[in-house]
Amino acid sequence: HGIGAARALQVNADAGAYAGLALGLQVLLASLLIPLAARWF
Repeated sequence: HGIGAARALQVNADAGAYAGLALGLQVLLASLLIPLAARWF
């Protein structure tokens, strides 16, 4: 996914910014939800 974000940055600065933001938010969300989901199993 990082390669896709880097490619988006090469194509358009705004697209790269949104791709980087999406990656960062996904990491944050996963770090919050994975421990909660692990308790269920």
